[in-house]
Amino acid sequence: MSEIVLVVAIAENGVIGNKGALPWHISDDLKRFKAMTLGHTIVMGRKTWDSLPRKPLPGRVNVVVTRQKDWRCEGAVTANSLGAATAGTSGTVMVIGGAEIYERALPMATRIELTEVHRAFAGDARFELDRSGWTETARESHVTPEGLRYSYVTLTR
Repeated sequence: MSEIVLVVAIAENGVIGNKGALPWHISDDLKRFKAMTLGHTIVMGRKTWDSLPRKPLPGRVNVVVTRQKDWRCEGAVTANSLGAATAGTSGTVMVIGGAEIYERALPMATRIELTEVHRAFAGDARFELDRSGWTETARESHVTPEGLRYSYVTLTR
């Protein structure tokens, strides 16, 4: 069985996206995301796929979960459920969004690589992370050159 890891950035008000994009720009977080996911299977919903500036994300097996039976995309594997997306995979599966996929993957996850963005943002996509049952095993605090505070947090169970 694969290890299921959620990779998510959440503003202090629960916002994870706005109009198909991140509502903030944290260059180091994007670099960390790439380093963390390279060489792994990444699982995302169709809207997250649509929001990617470059498709597929190189150096990773891209799996898109969608209810649309005939939907196909070049460079990605499609699956009709999260279970189908993770079946038969070995190693670490990184779940990269969006909100509905995070909600469905949460019960299966053993680790969360969280970026806490220490500001409220306007947005139309939210993920309220209930931390009960999770243990914080690492935390690093950072500030962007523009003064936006954020923290990298690892949660495990």
